[in-house]
Amino acid sequence: MRVVVALDVGGTGIKCALVHPDGQVVHAERHPTGAERGPQAVVDTIADIAEQLVGKARAGGFTPAAIGVAVPGVVDEAAGVAVWSANVGFRDVPLRDLLAARLGLPVALGHDVRAGGTAEARLGAGRGVRHVLFVAIGTGIAATQVIGGQAFAGAHGAAGELGHIVVRPGGPRCGCGQSGCLEAVASAAGVGRHYAELAGTPATAAQVATAMAAGDPVAGQVWREAVAALADGLLIAQALIDTEMMVVGGGLAEAGDHLLAPLRAALDQRFTFHRRPRLVRAALGDEAGCLGAALLALDVLAAPGGRRTDDPVEAS
Repeated sequence: MRVVVALDVGGTGIKCALVHPDGQVVHAERHPTGAERGPQAVVDTIADIAEQLVGKARAGGFTPAAIGVAVPGVVDEAAGVAVWSANVGFRDVPLRDLLAARLGLPVALGHDVRAGGTAEARLGAGRGVRHVLFVAIGTGIAATQVIGGQAFAGAHGAAGELGHIVVRPGGPRCGCGQSGCLEAVASAAGVGRHYAELAGTPATAAQVATAMAAGDPVAGQVWREAVAALADGLLIAQALIDTEMMVVGGGLAEAGDHLLAPLRAALDQRFTFHRRPRLVRAALGDEAGCLGAALLALDVLAAPGGRRTDDPVEAS
């Protein structure tokens, strides 16, 4: 039985799996990234884990056919290069070719949010929908649009930086250098920071959500302001791309209807001529990136000139 090797590399951890072409995970494990050791050590760790998974596949009677790796930052998917990443320190790392040379298998390299969005579109909340906007709201905010099962990377591999739309001019300083970016206002980090400023008490976004639900007025104010900013950002996105469905994932989406219900209401207040997309919570949780990496690997096995359509996992 054929499987692909999938790795989703994050700033603190690496989620990895052996995945059958029908989407079934036959083996999964997690490892620390060890980014504090430097980018070369992270590259070595990725290669070591991939090699171990190839060995485990063969030992289990499976045939490893390809490897898919999703990484954060700026990724040149066509060239197979991790161009830049603040989380793990990558700078122009030819990761695809390094892994292919070491392991002797086809390798696909992709962006973590695009991979997660592809998985949600093909396998998760957006399955059966042609045009999906996946929005990941965690420490930062990023998005990807998936059309017909394929994520759009943009001309320079940097499409989907929704978090860096300025929604509050003169607002909080963003890590990108601008002020008032959506990410600075409405990310999990932004929510926690804003609450700490107003309440004088450190808190995570999850704690703010819990406090808001319990009636804490400061938490309620912070949450309302974050939801309003998200609605402004998503209104801009809808005006630009006219998607059928918005799938909200990432840590903030764990708040469920405490986020989605007021966000739907805020969007309804803002929409005028816009076609209203369905707004839903992501279905795959933190497995989306790893499953997306598996889809990258499956796609690299596709026949030249197009994506293979005979595997159920790849139907849009």
